[in-house]
Amino acid sequence: MAQVANKGVTGRQGSESAGERIARRQVDKFAERRAQLAASALRTLAELGYARTSLREIAQNSEFSHGVLHYYFRDKVDLITYCVRQYKAECVTRYDQTVTTADTAEELRHGFADVLATTLREDAAMHRLWYDLRNQSLFEESFRADVLEIDQSLERMIWRIVSRFAELADAPLTVGPGVAYAIFDGLFQQGLLRQLAGQEAAADELRAHVEVVLDELLVRGS
Repeated sequence: MAQVANKGVTGRQGSESAGERIARRQVDKFAERRAQLAASALRTLAELGYARTSLREIAQNSEFSHGVLHYYFRDKVDLITYCVRQYKAECVTRYDQTVTTADTAEELRHGFADVLATTLREDAAMHRLWYDLRNQSLFEESFRADVLEIDQSLERMIWRIVSRFAELADAPLTVGPGVAYAIFDGLFQQGLLRQLAGQEAAADELRAHVEVVLDELLVRGS
């Protein structure tokens, strides 16, 4: 049996030429390097924002040269959209974990509110960069499609939470995915503004508002 299995593996390897293997490794290394550069540049981007950032300025605030950044990213739009996409993908996994681990509607409501409040406190600059980019996409078509794709992934994330909450509460919802996303996105953006303004209660207020609003999205029996 082992010999048969080895022959199968050898056969698959043999179907790929040396040139194809080299090309695949080069693509993997290129993608890995882009991810490393983005992770290094992300904090600088978050602090400076879109308008005040160039690849040269990012390079000056990181261990990488301008030439290296320009090799892996066409321009700052390419870099910023890559960074935000990567960060938002990580955010989605946090909320999905909350959905997976909650056994009751109450647990999900508290867990969702806690994650929002925590990320507001700890990652305010990162979320500011996202809203900056989203606003800029209204004027710059070059990254509008990327922003729209990220926005839609966040809408789907919110809907997974809201629909699971309704399922656990055994009650129908009063809104659809777009409205649910708009509600929580609006609450979070308001909380972010207060957090950036130095209001210490911003995260706690966001947590309280989210818990109340989430419950009000359900159709309760009379």
